[in-house]
Amino acid sequence: MTSYKTMKKLILFVLLLFTVFAVGACQDTEPTEPTIIPTEPTVIPTEPLPSSPDDFDTIEGKVAWYIDHMTIEEKAGQMIQAERTTNGGQSGALTNEVTLYRLGSILNGGGNVPGSNTVAGWLQMVRLYQNASKYTPQRIPLLYGVDAVHGHNNLLNSTIFPHNIGLAAANNPELMYQIGERTAYEVAQTGINMNFSPSIGLIKDVRWGRTYETLGEDPQRALGLISPFIEGLQMYNIAATAKHFVGDGYTTYGTGINGGLDRGNSIITMDELYDIHLPLYEEAISAGVKSIMISYSSINGLRMHESEELITNILKNELGFNGFVISDYEATNDVSGSTFEQKIINTINAGIDMLMEPHKFDQTHQAIINGYNNGDIDISRINDAVSRILTVKYEIGLFDENRVVPEADLRSAESLAVARQAVRESLVLLKNENNVLPLAKTDNLLILGPGSNNLGIQSGGWTLTWQGTESYNSAGTTILEAFQAETEGNIYTDINDIDQADAVIVVLAEKPAAEWFGDSGNLSLNGQTAYQANVDVLQAIASTDKPVIVMLVSGKPLLVTNYINNFDAFVMAFLPGTEGLGITDVLYGDYDFKGTLPYTYPRLLSQSAHTMLDTNYNESDYLFPYGYGLRYQS
Repeated sequence: MTSYKTMKKLILFVLLLFTVFAVGACQDTEPTEPTIIPTEPTVIPTEPLPSSPDDFDTIEGKVAWYIDHMTIEEKAGQMIQAERTTNGGQSGALTNEVTLYRLGSILNGGGNVPGSNTVAGWLQMVRLYQNASKYTPQRIPLLYGVDAVHGHNNLLNSTIFPHNIGLAAANNPELMYQIGERTAYEVAQTGINMNFSPSIGLIKDVRWGRTYETLGEDPQRALGLISPFIEGLQMYNIAATAKHFVGDGYTTYGTGINGGLDRGNSIITMDELYDIHLPLYEEAISAGVKSIMISYSSINGLRMHESEELITNILKNELGFNGFVISDYEATNDVSGSTFEQKIINTINAGIDMLMEPHKFDQTHQAIINGYNNGDIDISRINDAVSRILTVKYEIGLFDENRVVPEADLRSAESLAVARQAVRESLVLLKNENNVLPLAKTDNLLILGPGSNNLGIQSGGWTLTWQGTESYNSAGTTILEAFQAETEGNIYTDINDIDQADAVIVVLAEKPAAEWFGDSGNLSLNGQTAYQANVDVLQAIASTDKPVIVMLVSGKPLLVTNYINNFDAFVMAFLPGTEGLGITDVLYGDYDFKGTLPYTYPRLLSQSAHTMLDTNYNESDYLFPYGYGLRYQS
């Protein structure tokens, strides 16, 4: 006769087999209501639990209750952030796996969006995952993270603000708060509660593809912008993430991926670390940032993800960071260790609390359990990590049954006004011979160049997709459309009409790109990250006697030394986002220029790795020095 225990195991096997087939069948679909997967608990209480977390008045007491009552399987799950299933069928976390592995967090990587890329589509998806967490033994809600680095940039028809480098040019703390708050407002509408922003690093070598994610090269300017930005981003119960700890913008060319800068090695002395880089994170901690993400890069040859000295001893103990530390996307791949399990162990022991393991979350779960069982990860380290994560979940109200999600309100009048202001304040006037700017609205204009009429180019990387896209069919106003909307004269776009124009506007541009692919070895106008059309159009108008106004839409300063003598005016526009009317606000003179260069603009390629902090810095050697920017009014 079949025993009850044997029959129970048989039923469990059949249910798990059914789940495997169900997961495989729905890889290309939206997540569905979870199947409840019965699992035998590791510890079976012999008597009723003495209390519940709700019996405690303090977050500390509630968290301590969970630490006392969670199994190692539950604790391991809280330390993992998995990626949702992609539309292309790539492996990822379904709702059932949230329940099975007791996952603490889910993320959407860049470009990983629900089938319906709308507020309603996102909200439905997030709620399905949150519902799955209710079937875990402790019913701990999920953190759901997304890279909303210049607005809710994965969401179609959201408000896209200028990237950080433009905001550093604007250097307006109050505006930083407003941008953070408006971003949080649109993120909260989709049910998301964690944002992998802001990036608060500094830039040393402008060839880096992530130059536009930094706050420039001056720590003093950056320090004034970090706190208000974080305070705004953490409105609506969103957990912001300061990144990438630490020194990620100081890598040496040739040490990164494909011989570039990204994920490379930074040579930094302890004095430089304390004088230049760590104060940025002290500022973020003072602002109450909930999470800090570790950099892919190394410092003096040691991967940041395995630096116990910097993560545990300095960030947590010395600087007093009480939030949780999260790894970057699959960053454990670069950590030392002969096996994946050993890499996970080394990462956790360095002080990282949550592991962003998008597709190996099941292996990560087992690796943490094995590390504990084998004595390679002390329970105190695990308890510390889980305590930090649960504390943040309480602080942002995830346990609140009445947590409010704002109604859908993308691109509100307030959001668009803030974005437009950010665009006009970020523009930097670098040259204005004979006061050709401002333009008169009655002028007839010829507008040319690859950046003149493309929202994807205007917005750059991390817009709808990880690397950005030229095919950005979303709401917004291109530079050309802005001029068409504001002019009282005629707008031409064909070079054959140059004789009809009073002035020529050329919008040079860099291709949309992000980390890794965005590195430029030569900073050329037609190099690997830019367009041949930049050079073609400049050559085509080289002999014109019309005033030539050149704008550069780019995440980094491309070399224009060989061409600038032919420019009557030169405007650095960085990556302004979707609100092109902020550009015409200034070029037509309704507002004056306010922006100043947040980095030193090189004259030569050999100057690309210098900053105004260098002891041998001589501003006259460069095309434009740090902090340069002209005005209409002296």
